[in-house]
Amino acid sequence: MNKRNWTTIIVILAVIILAVIIMSRPGSVTPQDVAECIGENSELYIQLGCHACETQEEMFGENYKYLNVIDCFFEKEKCSGIRVTPTWIIDGEKYEGVQSIEKLKELTVC
Repeated sequence: MNKRNWTTIIVILAVIILAVIIMSRPGSVTPQDVAECIGENSELYIQLGCHACETQEEMFGENYKYLNVIDCFFEKEKCSGIRVTPTWIIDGEKYEGVQSIEKLKELTVC
């Protein structure tokens, strides 16, 4: 075999290997994955009867259960310094009010 044939074979093998690598990548991130990541990297302070808190919960739907939620109605001792609900604490910073999932993904690097 001459040099040109070997080059062609190597290029074809490289393309096949690259295709296999691309096709074997994990699937897209699910909403559950996002909620779990946000929950691991933040705290959400809510309060029973808070309509904005209900709005925040509805945004996550069934994945809300993966968030790290502190209810200030039942856990007042954990809520010193919380002025309004909902409040998110991410990396020591407070974010008051309802936050979009996209914003939370950005803030938690999820």
